[in-house]
Amino acid sequence: MQLYNTLSAKERAALIEQAGKERLTISFYKYAHIANTSLFRNHLFIHWNELEVLGRIYIATEGINAQLSVPAENFDAFKTHLDSISFLKNVRLNIAIEQDNMSFLKLKVKVRHKIVADGLNDDAFDVTNKGVHVDAERFNELIEDPDTVLVDMRNHYESEIGHFKNAITPDVDTFRDSLDIIEKDLADHKEDKKLVMYCTGGIRCEKASAYYKHKGFQQVYQLEGGIIEYTRQVKDQNLENKFKGKNFVFDHRRGERISDDIIAQCHQCGEACDEHVNCANEACHLLFIQCESCAEKMNQCCSDACKEIHELPFEEQKALRKGKTVSNKIFKKGRSEVLKFKK
Repeated sequence: MQLYNTLSAKERAALIEQAGKERLTISFYKYAHIANTSLFRNHLFIHWNELEVLGRIYIATEGINAQLSVPAENFDAFKTHLDSISFLKNVRLNIAIEQDNMSFLKLKVKVRHKIVADGLNDDAFDVTNKGVHVDAERFNELIEDPDTVLVDMRNHYESEIGHFKNAITPDVDTFRDSLDIIEKDLADHKEDKKLVMYCTGGIRCEKASAYYKHKGFQQVYQLEGGIIEYTRQVKDQNLENKFKGKNFVFDHRRGERISDDIIAQCHQCGEACDEHVNCANEACHLLFIQCESCAEKMNQCCSDACKEIHELPFEEQKALRKGKTVSNKIFKKGRSEVLKFKK
């Protein structure tokens, strides 16, 4: 019985290309009490592997957080399986605005302490006492209200390439960092202002809304389904789009174009650009924004030092990396001093 991915990303990519079938990129989350996370993890892997599902799924005693890709022809079977799980029946599925068959190349179902690293002691407050969920139309009304404070609950590298107009965008590396900063900055407005939050798909706001209600905020709202669902409703209902730029996503696409606005700049030359890349030097893998001109000039690297390493023969690069661990916090490394025009 197969319980783990056995193909490399390169092998999987080749199979997807050979198949020539359309795939759907989907995300969803659900807070629920899961007693046996390992058993549930294995159950999902077995069934989803058969359906050729690929993606990154986190399981914890508090619920599930999933970003995945499924063949369009298997979507109904996938949805049927979800509905067979009591707490996932009719769960909201955020289907990507821009589809890419290569958005995920492996199926990874992992057991974690939490489905989002929030650093909170959930026993200290009622996580089910959440804020008011609002749809795109109501959200547009709220953020035009002078008594509203709109807060982006994402990290700096996400909001840098796209955000709602007039939103507070905390310059933070982690979700946990933003919680205390926002509470401190808005301490004098816990009763007289409407706190309206948004994130990519809603999961971070779900926990944050309960946390802020616990901290004394009286009027707490969150965008239902996050930026992904907002964009869908705006298109379906012909509403005004108040999001500018791109929505950062956690797969190989790295971003979905929501509006034509380019609000970021190349971290190396300062030209208007919102394309995130990873440094081609495998020992670095730094996430940063790079325009086509700099990509060509720097051989897709973040610095001259990395460029020199990347141009070495593969075996020499491998020898240099031997015994060294590359941090998996590749997003935080976007603060690197080698990037002259970083935010």
